[in-house]
Amino acid sequence: MKITKIDLLLSKPVEDGWTPPLCRVYTDEGIYGDGEVALSYGGASHAAFGMLQDLAKRLIGMNPLEHEVIWQKLYQNCFWGRNGGPIVFGGISAFDIALWDIKGKVYHAPVYELLGGKHQNSLRAYASQLQNGWSENRKPARLPEDYAKEAKTAVEKGFDAVKINFLTFREDAGRYAAAEQTAFLSPQYMKIAEARIAAVREAVGPDVDIILENHCYTDAQSAVQFGNMAKKYGILYFEEPTTPHPDQLSYVHRETGLPVASGERIYSRWQFQPFFQKEAIQVIQPDLGTCGGITEVKKICDMAYMHEVGVQIHVCGSPIITAASLHMECAIPNFVIHEYNVNTMMPHMRALGVYDYQPVDGKYTVPNLPGIGNEISDAAFKNSKIVTIE
Repeated sequence: MKITKIDLLLSKPVEDGWTPPLCRVYTDEGIYGDGEVALSYGGASHAAFGMLQDLAKRLIGMNPLEHEVIWQKLYQNCFWGRNGGPIVFGGISAFDIALWDIKGKVYHAPVYELLGGKHQNSLRAYASQLQNGWSENRKPARLPEDYAKEAKTAVEKGFDAVKINFLTFREDAGRYAAAEQTAFLSPQYMKIAEARIAAVREAVGPDVDIILENHCYTDAQSAVQFGNMAKKYGILYFEEPTTPHPDQLSYVHRETGLPVASGERIYSRWQFQPFFQKEAIQVIQPDLGTCGGITEVKKICDMAYMHEVGVQIHVCGSPIITAASLHMECAIPNFVIHEYNVNTMMPHMRALGVYDYQPVDGKYTVPNLPGIGNEISDAAFKNSKIVTIE
């Protein structure tokens, strides 16, 4: 079997201007596989699409079942692969996911079987980024009652865990500046944030987990200040309290006692290793679409298991990356919870996949179809810029 052709897609903007970069890898036996770079937002999608074009020509003529051989070729033959970041590893990721999709179709097996089988039949999920609102016509939460409303809506939909950034939006309009979230938070800022957290806790009751999301906006000092205030409200974990650095994250964990989660901006096993060595992260969040794909993330999850660290795959993209992530999560023993981002429930994003997997009562089931169990839709092909490599 050989790779004969690759279609590269850059979707037209969907929710919030996201433009998912996707790929389809074809073989000489009529089997194809789909993948995705999880950089549809944040100002990197066009760079990711360019990376796919740079790497794709290296796959033509190779055996798609030799995913380890291909992974090493893409990694070693790109000068920027060593200590690479999201662009290089994102390109490798998309192709690697597509290769696993092909492998599953060849062997008539879902990817989770190829990874060793399911450790759990259903996956607990949390409602993510509720500060942005929960509807097609959503608007940012600003007042405590806004946060309470969004959290209560998620619970009514069956979720028993929510994730919110309580420090993003001002009460009247706009966002807090980065300078206001570093060094130390002002007493007024702390009062506003606490009122929001308290309102959410009161709205959802004592049995719903709350995850603090900070997007690295706080530094080590303000993160400790904020975490120590928030922990009395029952926090499951504290996500990206600082820039991903092992010394800073271990400091926040030590000074607050809260489990720290991070990983969406950490790439490859080499970059994760010092975080494990310094016990800096208690829940890792690698993204299949930026961290090297299924091949690399499985290695990272195994490293985490050795250090008794939990795993929550970072999921923030189209139905393609969601399906692949479900396979990974069910196939590891240290799975914690699945991220259900509010954008993944929006209609234009959901239309990018043939199948629309959604949680029921706050839990996902894993696709049983061969491969990743999803494909890029015809609508996505019609509404994308396409480059073909042969």
